[in-house]
Amino acid sequence: MKTIAASARPICAKAVFLSIFLALAGCAVPLPDKPVRPQPYDLGPALPLAANAAPSGPALALDRVESSAAIDGTHIIYRLVHSDGGQQPRPYATARWTMSPPQLLTQRLREAFSATRPVVDSGAGLAPLELRAELDEFAHIFSAPATSEGVVRLRVTAVAPGGRAQRLVGQRTFEVRQPAATADAPGGVSALRAASDELVRQVVAWVNALPAPAADAARR
Repeated sequence: MKTIAASARPICAKAVFLSIFLALAGCAVPLPDKPVRPQPYDLGPALPLAANAAPSGPALALDRVESSAAIDGTHIIYRLVHSDGGQQPRPYATARWTMSPPQLLTQRLREAFSATRPVVDSGAGLAPLELRAELDEFAHIFSAPATSEGVVRLRVTAVAPGGRAQRLVGQRTFEVRQPAATADAPGGVSALRAASDELVRQVVAWVNALPAPAADAARR
């Protein structure tokens, strides 16, 4: 009997340990939630075209929109003018652009110009007019905690390309500000969409009003 009792003690000890382990496992701290994936945003549907619109102007060579490194990424940027003068660009943690703002604007400009004229890549020598653009600002700007706007600023240069020399046709800086309905990422995105669409309309109207360089002059 003593032998049976002695051999039973380790079994009982293991059973008690297993019971305690299972009880503690039921009270374990839950695993942290998975990180929230940022919500992707773009500039929305393409601008509506006029009825029976067809390219009629001379071909346009369109360069990719350039920008500083601070803008050339997928972060949706906001600035607190009321806090630090807007000097520090801050990214929204839960929202991202599907492409960088320069890429989004390049796509928007190409779509809009294609309704009025053929659009080709720059450097191919197929167009008498070449358009270059640099994006200086593309951010959700807060002038107060509850007051903000989407700001887009683009410097556009039109040149007549040539073999050895290029002629400046025109240069202009466009800036559009659109109030944001809400002081958050969705509000900033909506304001930047509206500002981008208005800016693209202004750029297209300005370029279409420029004097068209002669095709033979562009090939010199």
